[in-house]
Amino acid sequence: MVLKTQIKPKPYNLRAICSQIIYDVLDQGSSLSSALSQQANNITDKDRALVQEICFGIMRVLPELEFYIQSLMAKPLTGKNRIIHYLLMVGIYQILYTRVPEHAAVGDTVNGVNVLRKPALKGMVNGVLRTFLREKAELTQLFLAKGNTSLHPSWLVKRIKHAYPNDWQTIIDNNNQKPPMWLRVNRQYYSVPDYQMLLQSQNISSTSDPQLSSALQLDVPVGVNKLPEFERGVVTVQDRSAQQAAFLLEPQNGELILDLCAAPGGKTTHILELAPQANVLAVDIDPERVKRIDENLSRLKLNAQVIVGDGIAPEQWAHGQQFDRILLDAPCSATGVIRRHPDIKWLRRESDIAELVQLQFQILTNIWPYLKSGGTLIYATCSILPDENRLQIERFLAIVPDAKLVNDIIQYLPTINGGDGFFYAKLIKT
Repeated sequence: MVLKTQIKPKPYNLRAICSQIIYDVLDQGSSLSSALSQQANNITDKDRALVQEICFGIMRVLPELEFYIQSLMAKPLTGKNRIIHYLLMVGIYQILYTRVPEHAAVGDTVNGVNVLRKPALKGMVNGVLRTFLREKAELTQLFLAKGNTSLHPSWLVKRIKHAYPNDWQTIIDNNNQKPPMWLRVNRQYYSVPDYQMLLQSQNISSTSDPQLSSALQLDVPVGVNKLPEFERGVVTVQDRSAQQAAFLLEPQNGELILDLCAAPGGKTTHILELAPQANVLAVDIDPERVKRIDENLSRLKLNAQVIVGDGIAPEQWAHGQQFDRILLDAPCSATGVIRRHPDIKWLRRESDIAELVQLQFQILTNIWPYLKSGGTLIYATCSILPDENRLQIERFLAIVPDAKLVNDIIQYLPTINGGDGFFYAKLIKT
């Protein structure tokens, strides 16, 4: 087990905190959301939004920042000084992409060197940032001419090109944008137009979706604490594409329904909003993430049985039950939600894909016997790679004689004002 370096900066310096978060992701392998939560108690409420903006932004444009640092430094920072490399990124990102005045961005970043206990490097950090300010226009042109302007690892660009020869550039461009904020209105409380009026009364403008009866897109994202009656369970933050899962499943009251790989519970709660009298079993392998399912159910005042369990080994927890419907939200590369989780670009490896494909296939084939005859299974991923999606389903149908595909498979791609990249296949047991 790798022990993470935990720094509790005193005096307070949010640039030092940001560099620690980036270090935890890129050098320690933490997810960005996990690294942010680790530092949550060290961040003041007024700085929370700026910390998120800087950290998510750095993950989006990482190759650009790396290019500038390499151009400005004769030797890379290594070993225990590596965190200062990330502090430089924080400074350059602020200069390029935030409204923080340049002198404040430089000054506060330089002060972060002391907080990180590297005072000998203070002059170097100051020099690099001031040189960047002087040469910013020239360096930007150089990056556009020579750098990795896709802002993606080359292996992923190659796979996206191969899968979508006509759309790959649009997919890459959309991945590099900030994601829209989608809401799912709980129609047991409000219709979408009525909740839209409630938002408007709080000066929050939104746009409904003519093809999705539960969905609202906020014109400008806000914190959940600003959403009217959020704590009462009236509304849930959930991407448009993810909202399709429960609708495709078509849950009915009285049925026994399995939500497999269910954490953090957004789809579990949606199933119960559509069929409040359904008997839902929500299963996930991660005990920490299972707690999130319970929290979401509690907020929405919904009831489901929630257990920790491995999708590969349903015999350990299903107790011989057969389900009317199964939603399998399979573990995947998450290449469809990169704009929402830009750290995926740098944490995922090409070798992960084959391992994930095998894991998905094992879960799918092992859970199939637990579906009743005539029952429905939705296979879902938040991936855009055919190996995990279309090819996976074709392979499954070729060897499982009582599985039948209902309608066509659905592959959503990330779109600017639409949903994330999701895949759905609806199977019935004949």
